[in-house]
Amino acid sequence: MRLTNVSHLRLPFGRLIGYDVAVGTPGRPLPVSFDQQRHVGAGDRPGSWMALSFALPRRVEREDLAAAWLSVIARHGTLRSVFSPAPEGRADAAPLLHELEIGPGAWREHAIGPGQAVEEALRQVLDAHCRPFARPAHRLCALETADATTVVIGVDHAHVDMWSMLVIGRDLLARLAARGAAPAPQELPEPVPSFAEHTAQLAGRPPAPAEVRRRWAEVLAASGEVMPRFPLPLGEAASQPERVEVRDVLDADDSAAFAAEARASGASTLALTVSAMTEVTRELADAPLRAVFPVHSRHEARWHVSVGWFITNSVLESTDPAPTACAAAITEAIRLGSWPLAEVLEPWGGMPEAPGMFAISWLDLRRLPVRFDSAGLGAQYVSAAIRTDGVMLWFILDDAGLHLRCRYPDTPQARDGVGSWLDALVARMRRRARESAGDVLRCGGRSYRIQRAAREDVPAIRALLVDDEIGRTREGGDDAAEYEAAYDRVAQDRAHYLAVVRDEAGAVVGTMQLTILPGLSRQGSARLQIEAVRVARSERSRGLGSAMFAWAHEHGRARGARLAQLTTDLGREEARAFYARLGYVESHAGLKRPL
Repeated sequence: MRLTNVSHLRLPFGRLIGYDVAVGTPGRPLPVSFDQQRHVGAGDRPGSWMALSFALPRRVEREDLAAAWLSVIARHGTLRSVFSPAPEGRADAAPLLHELEIGPGAWREHAIGPGQAVEEALRQVLDAHCRPFARPAHRLCALETADATTVVIGVDHAHVDMWSMLVIGRDLLARLAARGAAPAPQELPEPVPSFAEHTAQLAGRPPAPAEVRRRWAEVLAASGEVMPRFPLPLGEAASQPERVEVRDVLDADDSAAFAAEARASGASTLALTVSAMTEVTRELADAPLRAVFPVHSRHEARWHVSVGWFITNSVLESTDPAPTACAAAITEAIRLGSWPLAEVLEPWGGMPEAPGMFAISWLDLRRLPVRFDSAGLGAQYVSAAIRTDGVMLWFILDDAGLHLRCRYPDTPQARDGVGSWLDALVARMRRRARESAGDVLRCGGRSYRIQRAAREDVPAIRALLVDDEIGRTREGGDDAAEYEAAYDRVAQDRAHYLAVVRDEAGAVVGTMQLTILPGLSRQGSARLQIEAVRVARSERSRGLGSAMFAWAHEHGRARGARLAQLTTDLGREEARAFYARLGYVESHAGLKRPL
């Protein structure tokens, strides 16, 4: 699921509506967390929200959507709480948090002006309703078209984190499903503890040990007694209009290869990513990697389906790019962020923020206990459009691959510095994926590397297709452009994986095309179609073909395929015997005809 910005969001044109809930007077006071106090203490302002957008498969009645939303609000206490400013005349006082009664309300249409983009109209709505002191600080919006409803849920950051937005989306879908208005996700457990309970529990923890306070002091001292800053110039140290870059770093295949490389290095995908960032920072800035590093505090299972700001900030210092050293740096950062920060940061008068602050956030959606069909619903995390003086980098890892979004000041210096840093980081991560140990085939005492084919591999693939007793009768010809055009069509559809196998010298000695075929038969299971398998004559009888098939089967399993299938010419007796040894059964008659 990609993380985007409201200005980059692409929404259908339709009627933009928002749901006005009825609110009572603030009730009993609730405890305020360190990060909530810091966020709300900056005052009431637009652009402090985060949102989740997803498209329902059909149009939903407004009454069903409103009822589902009210059920979600009733389930999560933080959605029934509001902040108010500190009492006047009390300079040392903190903002107050109270319970709030919320009841049924009414839909309101938000006008989209002539020439105004839908995304801009939505931004104005969320900026107005999802503010620190709004009552409530959240907004359910919908875009209605003739045949579909796109839902956008915005909440001020004081009440949610990115994990929480998934919980809210999943719960809304469950309530809609109960009314027959949406596909049913997993069952919802009851009851849900509130974030206020978590805040009280964290406040009751003992003070951080001396070693934790010492390491905080060391990292802050190395950063100039402030939170870590981006190591390259950003221009004038003042808030600037933001520049937002969204990049798809690794697709699903390269992400799997990158993860395999991390395992071979004795580290996690995150640690290998930190390794790449450490190398790039050292090369471009001649400095170690230091950054603010958000960590979650949902360590107990009872908080996994709660809504709140279960995130606090830590600091990450990585001086050694070795993956195992980076893993140790991450472990230390998690430990540094696992204690009440008010006491840890008291010597600095709170969190010592400064222009240029550099933060790195990581979220692996595949590991969360809360999931829904983000791909099928076109779900996206959405952030506000703001002014900024720092650099914030988010990584999202999901079944589609690894994505990043980076926000930084839109100055010439920042475009050059941050842009160059991102370019070098993405290039390094992609290179590590291409060199992954997970894509090495070992057989016959030799090592081969299997990779997704590049356009420059087309002549070598064509040569393998021609060098075959049947292929030579139907391949060949002098028009290489036909093969290159065919390659472009295959490469544009990520359901296809056109593979090449390279020997130790990098020469292409094998190829095959893998395709994941979704379908409704066999209880909706996907199939792995294997086509055009070729091994160079010089490499046959070494076990390479068997190794290629073993890799192909794992490729299919990782993408949900429960059946592998192929076709072969009846005249290929040796090939048919080979497939039988691999467990393939001639259970079906394959029929073909020219078109």
